[in-house]
Amino acid sequence: MSSETSPSIHITSQTPLLPAIRSWEIYLLDQGKSPYTVRAFQNDLQLLAGYLPPDRPVGAISTRDINNFLNWLQQGRGVPCSPKSLSRRITSIKSFFRWLHQSGRILVDPAEKVVQQSVISPLPTVLTDEEVEKALETANAYRSAKKPDARPYTLLLLLLSTGIKKGECLAIHTNHIDLEAPGGPILFVRYASPRNRYKERKIPLPEEWVASYREYLAQYQPKDVIFPWSPRRLEYLLEDIGEEAGLHKHLSFDMCRWTCALRDWNADMNREHLRQKLGISKIQWREISLKLKQLSQKDEKDN
Repeated sequence: MSSETSPSIHITSQTPLLPAIRSWEIYLLDQGKSPYTVRAFQNDLQLLAGYLPPDRPVGAISTRDINNFLNWLQQGRGVPCSPKSLSRRITSIKSFFRWLHQSGRILVDPAEKVVQQSVISPLPTVLTDEEVEKALETANAYRSAKKPDARPYTLLLLLLSTGIKKGECLAIHTNHIDLEAPGGPILFVRYASPRNRYKERKIPLPEEWVASYREYLAQYQPKDVIFPWSPRRLEYLLEDIGEEAGLHKHLSFDMCRWTCALRDWNADMNREHLRQKLGISKIQWREISLKLKQLSQKDEKDN
């Protein structure tokens, strides 16, 4: 967006906080940001607006004001503020004032020196090799049942082999799978939105999955998307597999993704190739790789 059409054109250092927040919201939406992200950012800034005097213009907000607000969130508001929420609110504030400063509406960025409090969430739960084998055996048994059903095995092995996310799995169309690719069968993970094109990638598919997939196609004959069910229905399917396999873990899309990533990590897959397989940015990879390293070390200690 050009400076002539930017919502910030109507903002000066004397503009009150609330109108400035509204302009920032419009700007973010125009940039194609997710409405959920924009709403979260807006809510964070609304808290700041409610804390500061209503007549305080954006140009008069200081670093001390922001730090006092953050202390109030943690100690004076009377509502729990988790480390993750605090980190996100600091990010929201920094992004907002950086935008004001870079667009020339305020001379000094008061949030620049506010310390970002990064939060690394707990280590995810993954399946052991033995649990993977049990789950796959349970799912595979459906293929030879009285009424054969290849869906459980096709879904589970796909997740454990590719490490794709739930949303990516639900978006797979029949033409996203190429069983005749020169280098072997592949899954093409695609995104409708141009801003997510960097996540698109091709992932090799194991031969044992192909046989199950062919059975699945014959049984269900999907017309467009491969798995035409609601997310919750497929989540129940994974939960059922886990329970039948006797797992004491809640089998889920996320668990399969992390299990796949850890197995590739332990197999010494090239780290850049693994990052690309997971479809994550280099910034995200910093935290993900740290967790994978910790999970790998934990496995070694447990064994």
